[in-house]
Amino acid sequence: MNYKEYKKAVLTGNPELCKEYKALAPQYEIIEAVIATRIEKQMTQAELAERADTKQSNISRFESGNYNPSVEFLQKIAGALDKQLEITLR
Repeated sequence: MNYKEYKKAVLTGNPELCKEYKALAPQYEIIEAVIATRIEKQMTQAELAERADTKQSNISRFESGNYNPSVEFLQKIAGALDKQLEITLR
């Protein structure tokens, strides 16, 4: 069984877990987008931190999901990556 099959089986069999997984999706989407863009631009966490005027440890905590970022922090990261932050409600 691969990861996708396992995830589907676990989430299908546990509605409460599925609800929590969906609730965390936006957080992990922004983390994945930042990491992908940083790698695409061939930047280290330290380089991103310098451009965003923050510490490398803040970038590390954010990318690992151990930091609940403010909108201001996300704007700084977006700017450092030459991107714009867009927030929408659906």
